[in-house]
Amino acid sequence: MRAAVVTFPGANRDRDLVRAFRATGFSEVHLVWHADAELPPADVVGIPGGFSYGDYLRCGAIAARSPIMRAVADFANAGGYVLGVCNGFQILCEAGMLPGALVRNVGLRFICRPAALTVARGGTAFTAGLADGERIMISTAHGDGNYTADEDTLDRLEGEGRVLFRYVENPNGSVRDIAGITDASGRVLGLMPHPECHVDPRTGHTGGRTIFESLLQTVGRG
Repeated sequence: MRAAVVTFPGANRDRDLVRAFRATGFSEVHLVWHADAELPPADVVGIPGGFSYGDYLRCGAIAARSPIMRAVADFANAGGYVLGVCNGFQILCEAGMLPGALVRNVGLRFICRPAALTVARGGTAFTAGLADGERIMISTAHGDGNYTADEDTLDRLEGEGRVLFRYVENPNGSVRDIAGITDASGRVLGLMPHPECHVDPRTGHTGGRTIFESLLQTVGRG
């Protein structure tokens, strides 16, 4: 299986995402520069965390208008899978690929610590190896991770089963404890905590590994 990871100026988790894909069984993983207009052949595209363009204007606002994001949107519309982590989640929202927005954390402090998540919906492309209500531990590192959307959008996300992860103890004020959502197709996931940090037992826990393995399983079936 093949994955592509986009690199933006200011990204700092792109190579971590590359390692996570490789460690969980993806045979080909390529880095793609933000100014490129095309993606290499891939089954999954990763949008990494960091501080793209220094988080100027709004987090992810400039990156969302990079040439490569048009290719990412076309890739998703054609049936491809996209995983946006932290700043990647912000970029996907700014690009209109996911609803809502990520705003400044409650308390106005940068958060960098492990967070327990509850699986709100198992058995999806990203949670094939996880059960409803299961808990996983994944690290957070963000200053603008507070997910917000209007009530109609939130009700639609809930009703369509598009909330995949919630915080057990909400660290940033995200509405309804939301940590990760998908688009209407279920093939695009935005997740604020960093699963790529926890695929190796040497990190203390492997809460993120199943997300990548679920993707691998889903793509393999396709």
